[in-house]
Amino acid sequence: MFITEAFAQTAPGATAGGADILMSILPFLLIFVVMYFLIIRPQRANMKRREELLKNIRRGDQIVTGGIVGKVTKVIDDGELEVEIADGVKIRVVRSGVSEVRVKGEPVKE
Repeated sequence: MFITEAFAQTAPGATAGGADILMSILPFLLIFVVMYFLIIRPQRANMKRREELLKNIRRGDQIVTGGIVGKVTKVIDDGELEVEIADGVKIRVVRSGVSEVRVKGEPVKE
């Protein structure tokens, strides 16, 4: 009697649902693309460069590890180096702990 029936209506010419889903997902896709190019891609490049740097350490290179500067006297295996930090003082260092490699002949940064 006092209750009328209500029908769902769409605006004239509007599509049913497909465009709404796309418009709600689009901001998330754009954020992911921006994050990829600003964060993920440069991080991967840095990781590749660091792996290459650590892999190419050889005898005679000057390295920095944990604030200690020393000269590589022997490459023990893929994971360890023997480093001379003073005359007659040699220590074993894990390759992944090396923070910087200063190759022979490279000037020291000021």
